[in-house]
Amino acid sequence: MFSGKPIKPTFKCYLPPVQTDVKKNIEPPIKKLDPKLLPGEIVVNEVNFVRKCISAESNQDDPWGKLICTNFKVSFIPQEAPPKQKSQLSHLLLGEHDIPLTCLEQVVTVNDTKGKKKVLGSNQKLKFNPTELILYCKDLRIIRFCFDEAGPESARKVCLAIAHYSHPADLQLLFGFEYQGRRYHECKGDQVNGSTPRGGMQTPIFDRPSDWDREIKRTSASEWRVCSINESYAISPSLPEYIVVPVSLADQDLKQYSLYFTDRRIPLWCWNHPSGSALVRMACIVDPLHQRKIDQRIFTAITKSHTQRSEVIRSDLDKCLPNIQDIQSAFVKVRQICVLDPFEESEERWLSSIDNSRWLEYIRAFLKHSAEIVYYLEGKNVSVILQEEEDRDLNCVVSSLVQLMLDPHYRSLIGFQSLVQKEWVMAGHRFLDRCNHLKKNYKEESPLFMLFLDCVWQMMNQYPAAFEFTEAYLTVLSDSMWIPLFSTFLFSSPKQRAQHLMDFAKNKAIPQGEDQVVYFPPVWEWSQQFSIKDQTLFNNPMYVGKGAACVQNGEVKTFRRTKQKTYSSTLRGTATLMRNGLKEGEDTLTRRGSLVSELKSEFSAVKDESPSERFFRDWFSRPADQQGLLIPLSMPSHVALWKLFFLRWVPEACIPRGGPITAYHKLSQLVDEIEILQSQLRQYKGPSPGNTPLPSPSGPPSDQRRMYFKASYPDDPATTPDFLTSSFPFTPVGNLCRRSVYGTPISKFLNGARIWLSTETLANDTV
Repeated sequence: MFSGKPIKPTFKCYLPPVQTDVKKNIEPPIKKLDPKLLPGEIVVNEVNFVRKCISAESNQDDPWGKLICTNFKVSFIPQEAPPKQKSQLSHLLLGEHDIPLTCLEQVVTVNDTKGKKKVLGSNQKLKFNPTELILYCKDLRIIRFCFDEAGPESARKVCLAIAHYSHPADLQLLFGFEYQGRRYHECKGDQVNGSTPRGGMQTPIFDRPSDWDREIKRTSASEWRVCSINESYAISPSLPEYIVVPVSLADQDLKQYSLYFTDRRIPLWCWNHPSGSALVRMACIVDPLHQRKIDQRIFTAITKSHTQRSEVIRSDLDKCLPNIQDIQSAFVKVRQICVLDPFEESEERWLSSIDNSRWLEYIRAFLKHSAEIVYYLEGKNVSVILQEEEDRDLNCVVSSLVQLMLDPHYRSLIGFQSLVQKEWVMAGHRFLDRCNHLKKNYKEESPLFMLFLDCVWQMMNQYPAAFEFTEAYLTVLSDSMWIPLFSTFLFSSPKQRAQHLMDFAKNKAIPQGEDQVVYFPPVWEWSQQFSIKDQTLFNNPMYVGKGAACVQNGEVKTFRRTKQKTYSSTLRGTATLMRNGLKEGEDTLTRRGSLVSELKSEFSAVKDESPSERFFRDWFSRPADQQGLLIPLSMPSHVALWKLFFLRWVPEACIPRGGPITAYHKLSQLVDEIEILQSQLRQYKGPSPGNTPLPSPSGPPSDQRRMYFKASYPDDPATTPDFLTSSFPFTPVGNLCRRSVYGTPISKFLNGARIWLSTETLANDTV
């Protein structure tokens, strides 16, 4: 007798069932692996039956699919769509397996059978069929693809296409110029992604006098004015068209003085202290014969702009901070340790290697020197000039950090973006060269902006309630440098930006006079990259904003800025200009020793302490005012590795349900619950006990709530969600797959200074 249970098969058949019905004798549909393309994006090459390597140990979980190269990105389309990851941001312009071509640092092809490997450049030949492709990315990812079952010729062609299109011959060939042209005409007459251009609380671009006028008014810099002598870039191509100068300097004098500065970059106003001291940046004077004369006139004008006619000092950053090559070398080393080499954080060798890379040492150097500048502006009430040979690299970092320490406005999200726009983009930082988007001059490449973001993170790490934004925001901002769809990080000067965008407008039939922010927006238009929900990850639940209340000793108090003492017994009404504009005996700020490093760790009073030591001791002896002056601790024990940036892709460093995100999760839920209660209280309208409506059970609409993690309900589990890891909102799965290479290790390719094998290969490579 047969039992009612079905008989289990002894083997699994992988062949499709034989079709017996003529009407149904149709081949089963094959899933079409089509890429999601943006307007103007085209596929230039592709290969099927590709395996993406997830782990170096085993390939059983590796997805199979199609590898595609477009004029914008490298895209992998898996045959079977994986479940949607909760642990990562959902980018509106890039898929989970997409890599922008500008994000590629090296394209390495490997043939295991022949023991060959080659780093591909543009227009190169590849005389072996690759069995593997390794993509080293500027955001520190390492992506591996295997061509086990792919056609060898198709695999070779797609590798060559990726190498070629990741080395554009001209800036106009970057995909952003095609995409934004198509997007403009598709959205013509409509609001740009739901936002009104230049409206509301949008980040100021500082390309028009009104933006500078508002900044002058905000900082009460009444003795400074907006100057238009550089309109149409008549004076300097690397300065913005509108700059702020002392009221006492006439336009004609400025034109004359500009002849003596590098690239004709006359001194540029950055910020004004409420007491009257100013922060100014400038390039070096190229003619030593006129050095003293020009110095005296510039210093006198800045002195007159001070309400107390206080003195002016100069800080030569070229003499007291690492240069761009030092910074690049340190970044390459720390990346090698964190990403390329096997991860061994628990070993002493790993920690000492991080220290020996000098990256953290340079972070400390910039924080210390910026604190010294703060002492002169705040503690001594004197104006400071930051001087650098070209005024386009180190000055950007230090001027931004000084303002971040002194002005709480720049610690808000909009304020921080305006700071980057003012001190980096419009001040002429060479983003095109320093990011090396065209991969032409590796000697000019240097992660200055990345170093600045790391310094900002160090301050956030020490004062977590003082910043409106999160480290996730800083990380996303660093990643945006490698997405060539926005104007912020594409150019090396304001003039270059204006010329390229003017040519772009003509080529795309954009009406003359149209606002450049509309047809080629900056990166600050975050709605183009992320949903409103994902943008809430930028919001810090601990932020103590302007006028926010706190509880101290049972009393509700509001943070207010307190007037600082003046830590100098020698200030006079007029400045004596001697030795680079300093009085005799004045600290020139040119030595590497730091005022902060001289402080005793316990900040206790010592005999014969200097005014600077007393200033810092007094400041650290009081509770930090989150909406006032902030001075970061910069001893070695206070500066840490930014793990979310450097280790987010490293599987060994990923802590399930651990890391700072766990505290962020709980705090976000708490803040969301408080805001719901506040909303319910505002809705409460019960003038009499007999007619009291119940408060609404819900708070603000979901799309208007500020926190990413919403308030929990009583029946929700109290444990941390499984999808939260120390890498959140990123995931290391499939984004860092190291490979042990036969013969010479891959680290030989990438260790220390860059080795780009454009015309040669390893000794065992026969091409």
